[in-house]
Amino acid sequence: MIAHDETQVWRLIMDVYEFAMQMEKDGEEHYLDLVKRSSSPGLQKIFTLLAGEEVEHYKYIDQLRQQSAVPQVKNRKVLKNVRNIFIEMREQKEATQAETAITIDAYRHARDIEEKSKTFYLERAKETKDGKIKLIFEQLAAEEEKHLHIMQNIVDFVSRSDPGNWLENAEWHHIDEY
Repeated sequence: MIAHDETQVWRLIMDVYEFAMQMEKDGEEHYLDLVKRSSSPGLQKIFTLLAGEEVEHYKYIDQLRQQSAVPQVKNRKVLKNVRNIFIEMREQKEATQAETAITIDAYRHARDIEEKSKTFYLERAKETKDGKIKLIFEQLAAEEEKHLHIMQNIVDFVSRSDPGNWLENAEWHHIDEY
């Protein structure tokens, strides 16, 4: 009976990893879709960065799943890169008024996915007894929090009638907190 319970626990753990990997793969695909949908070269750069982040998260989780090593989640400074892209957009007076309501809804959807991903990883961190795995899940949750912050700023940015004014007044000084 103990062996059976251990097998069930192991399957549950593997299902969590596979679910998380699929979640990251879906995130990558969603961001690549947003690259195609957006008319803004700056936003396209940001979505490409975010798609790359999801690929890295997939790799971390796959390493955990394979038990090949406990990966380190690297601080890739995505927020700083995004901030620089927004500054570049402001300097070039890049117009984003062409973003459609459907596209803006897709941005909101991406923001909501990031919120759910963060919650998922925080819940997995609470459930595990393994300190190293807990740390990885907490780090992934922190990464998803960064993505959530980015997507909220993008939603705010494209939803305003005067995005250039938003760029001037955006509170990017909080960026180093993430």
